[in-house]
Amino acid sequence: METEIWGRRIRAFRKLKGFTQKELADELGISVSVLGEVERGTRYPSSELMSCIARILNIKMNELIPGNCNRRNRK
Repeated sequence: METEIWGRRIRAFRKLKGFTQKELADELGISVSVLGEVERGTRYPSSELMSCIARILNIKMNELIPGNCNRRNRK
């Protein structure tokens, strides 16, 4: 379940930043199939991969963490 959440968040940010799977996979130096597995939640991303994804997408690492929402906006 948690891997699916990681994957959905990665996919959402990738699309928001205008990357195709191929473009992001190329930037990461991984295959499209590996990125697809991560986005579908069938492969758990390593912390190194998560760090690279965050850097390339120009977001903070904690934005990719499941359950980590901007709590200030909830009040």
